[in-house]
Amino acid sequence: MIKYLSIICLLTTTLLNAQSQDSIVLTLSEYLGYVKKYHPIAKQANLTLQVGQANLMKARGGFDPKIEIDNDRKKFKNIEYYDQLNATFKIPTWYGIELKGNFEQNDGNFLNPQAFVPEDGLYSAGISASLGQGLFINKRMADLKKAKVFTEQAKADRELLINQILYDASIAYFNWLQAYNEIEIYKQFLYNAEIRLKGVERSVETGDKANIDAVEAGIIVKNRTLGLEKSKVKLMKASLELSTYLWLNDNIPVEIQPQVIPDVLIENTIDDVLEISGLGMSDITIENHPKLKSLGFKYEGLEIDKRLKANKLLPTIDIQYNFLTETADIARSFNTNQYKGGFNIAFPLFLRKERGDLRLAKTKLQDLQFEIDNTKITIQNKVLAIYRELESFEIQNQIIEDIVTDYTTMLNAEERKFSFGESSIFLINSREKSLIDSRLKAIELQNSFLKTKAKLFNSLSRDLNNI
Repeated sequence: MIKYLSIICLLTTTLLNAQSQDSIVLTLSEYLGYVKKYHPIAKQANLTLQVGQANLMKARGGFDPKIEIDNDRKKFKNIEYYDQLNATFKIPTWYGIELKGNFEQNDGNFLNPQAFVPEDGLYSAGISASLGQGLFINKRMADLKKAKVFTEQAKADRELLINQILYDASIAYFNWLQAYNEIEIYKQFLYNAEIRLKGVERSVETGDKANIDAVEAGIIVKNRTLGLEKSKVKLMKASLELSTYLWLNDNIPVEIQPQVIPDVLIENTIDDVLEISGLGMSDITIENHPKLKSLGFKYEGLEIDKRLKANKLLPTIDIQYNFLTETADIARSFNTNQYKGGFNIAFPLFLRKERGDLRLAKTKLQDLQFEIDNTKITIQNKVLAIYRELESFEIQNQIIEDIVTDYTTMLNAEERKFSFGESSIFLINSREKSLIDSRLKAIELQNSFLKTKAKLFNSLSRDLNNI
């Protein structure tokens, strides 16, 4: 069964200025800190680094020294046909060269003549090398180079994954804030309508107003109550959406409790939290974008593949040379006149397979280069559009603020006239409805403004280092 823990008990270190004794403010910074540290997708992003390190270790294993022991024996009707022992120690090196030490001891009545060795065995030490294919690059070298590149690519991919989950969590927080602010508006105007209804009812009792005015004032209270109930449902949904991003250690989900409220002064801190404060177009370096870095590392990996495919066009020329001695404990016992060596040469006549592989590798590189160029332009244009959108929001916010101020002035004036008996409930309700609509529009505009800030953070794919 999923355990839901109260955020109140777990966020005791996050107490800020509460709006009431029972309220706890959950700031965006603290919220994103929990998301980055405990959310399962954030943990998955960290696994990409472990996968990269594991692949790097695996590739380095291709250069591990190796011991091989071969023993082949045949005995039948008390006759020892042969007993062959071959022990080898190999050390692979970078440029297609392998160092090798060997001990060989053979015995039996039916040995192949070429397997005859001294009674105490035969020692050898030498090298094997590829002078054509595999000299400057081979599969072992290519795998190690690609593993190093992909480890760096994993770091860039991790930044992208972390950034995306932080962006999604931010959007959920802003929706929660919008729903909370809407409830506060409806609470305020419901309170005003209830006070007004009581005043009208007293005026009806004294005969100053008709009963129909009380009915109209009551309708306004019911409408405000209905609006409040709808906003409560919206807040409940927003809280549940927010809770999907809140986890604790040991993969325990957390449910936001009603006492926890968002930071209503978020506009003062959002730039610092998302680490976009003071950033202008001239301050942004697209080349350092994690998406472009990831594609760049992918390009390097394909470049290594292309070099490996091009190397296949060379002939296979493998040589080996081993000094032989019966007394390996004497350093000078190895003699150049006593050796075992050989070579192997192979070369396809048409190279159709190799040329086809190389052409495919070049095509993949060209295709990826197109993707890199397109991604770079897309990011640049997206960031530019967001900056222009933010500039527009600055103007829109000022306009909506002036509209709210004007509607507030008109409502206050209408209420003053009503107190003198020169207005009606209908006119007050009309003024108040316009004010409510303008304040809801202001909240909606604030939500769009905050989401655009988050889009800038997302388009730059930044990883928050200060949370």
